[in-house]
Amino acid sequence: PHPGHSAWHAAMVEEAAGMNLFSYLTDPANWHGPDGIWELLLQHLGYTVASVGIAAAIAIPLGIFIGHTGRGSFLLIGLSNAARAIPTLGLLVLVVLLLGTGTGPIIGVLAILALPPILTATAAGVRGADHEAVHAARALGMAPGQIVAKVEWPLALPLVISGLRSATLQVVATATVAAYSSGEGLGRLLITGNATRNYSEMFAGAFMVAVLAVVLDILLGGLGWLASRHASPGRRARP
Repeated sequence: PHPGHSAWHAAMVEEAAGMNLFSYLTDPANWHGPDGIWELLLQHLGYTVASVGIAAAIAIPLGIFIGHTGRGSFLLIGLSNAARAIPTLGLLVLVVLLLGTGTGPIIGVLAILALPPILTATAAGVRGADHEAVHAARALGMAPGQIVAKVEWPLALPLVISGLRSATLQVVATATVAAYSSGEGLGRLLITGNATRNYSEMFAGAFMVAVLAVVLDILLGGLGWLASRHASPGRRARP
């Protein structure tokens, strides 16, 4: 066969394969119902919001305490090292074996994974707040709680949002593993697609996880930008 014809044929096959990958996404029937993409997307988002919210409720007050007082830095180091060493799937399997399947154990595991980046960012933001502003607040007779609320926290907020951003992206990616336990979330598309050799369904799951991650990253990035705009120039928190 002519080389040009062979190249054209290969290009057509590749293009057809690429179009076939989107067939699951482009079928309206796959978007609705209890097993539809919209429902799985909402489940995935619910896991993310709940786990990051729980982690933030624990990590932010603790990070403020560590950053303000300078105590407990060993906890930051320990959590950071543990976060790198813990295998996500192994932790999930262990929790499921101990506590059983369900939404609660999964959210608990994801919250544990989201804790270190939020805690580290909060402590660094409060500790790195402009020392001149903090000294001036003390000279004015502000109580420690007032210094935190009116000086250190506003200056640390951009860095705190950065920690929330990192934790959210990590949870969005890790929540796909939760489908092995609960059968919920976008990870279900990956599991069922792999089991049935439906690569279009697997692609749909991976694609929607990526889209969700990008959208949340943009939203949190916008919040971080707004927080930075409200911080005084030269007095923003330093990591």
